[in-house]
Order: sequence, then C-alpha cells, then structure tokens
Amino acid sequence: MAIDTVLLAVGPMDTVRAPELAETVLEIAEPLDAKVVIGHAFTEDEYEDIHEDIGFDARADDVDPDEVAAERAPVPELAERFEEAGVEYEIKGALGEVSTKVVDMAVDVDADRMVVGGRRRSPAEKAVLGSVSQEIILSAPCPVTYFRDLDVME
Repeated sequence: MAIDTVLLAVGPMDTVRAPELAETVLEIAEPLDAKVVIGHAFTEDEYEDIHEDIGFDARADDVDPDEVAAERAPVPELAERFEEAGVEYEIKGALGEVSTKVVDMAVDVDADRMVVGGRRRSPAEKAVLGSVSQEIILSAPCPVTYFRDLDVME
C-alpha cells in the first residue's frame, strides 16, 4: 500500500510532544514524498475558551475551522518544522465532536496513514473519561501510528 497522505491529528495537549510528533511523521512522509495534513479538531466549547487568545471574535458557527486550526498550538510549530524539512503540508480544522471529526478528516483527505498522540492513562481513567485517541484508532479508515508519552505514571 502506497502512502501518499499522512494525517497528523493534534490537539492542545500535543504541544509538549510536538517535536517528537513531527519527527515521527517525517520518518514516514519524507522518504515517501508524502503530503502531511496537520489536522486539529475542536469543540464549540474549546473554541469559546480560546477564540480571543488566538485573535478571533466571531462565534464558533461563523469561523473557518482551517483558520482556527492554523492559529492553535501546536499547529504553527508543526507547520514550521515541515516547512523547514521541505515536506508538503496543509492545515485542516474541524468543529465538532473531536474523535468523529478526526476520522471524518482522514476520510476527506484520503489519508493512507494517521499519527495521533496521547498520554499514558490508567484503565480507570479510560473507563471514566474515555479516550479520544482510542476512539480515533478504533474508527480510523487507515493504519494509525500512536505516539504515547512515556512519562512514568504516579
């Protein structure tokens, strides 16, 4: 199976692991001359919490999700890294339920591979809080590389 498009799905928690996510994606995309799509899905509540910080004053229904994603950490840092590496990339945003929107994005961009990050969580945390990454992995239309924080659990 050829890999022409890699979707890197990120959220605000990925800011701490952005350099490692970029390297993981570059290991896949660079040798294959694949395009990278930096995808950032966010809920209406998330948008309301951050819209002033990123310079948007419009209501969530009136914004272009791609423009919001382009301003939201860690997307600018990732875009700069891919630019420096000479890898073709684009930025996609989506407004709605995060796991569903990320899977929809993978379908829309015809992703051949997806990379998602996450943190180590106990089984109890997963049962109570759910896991967006887990939902994405289980519903993805393509193979998924999961980048997990390796911090020791306390």
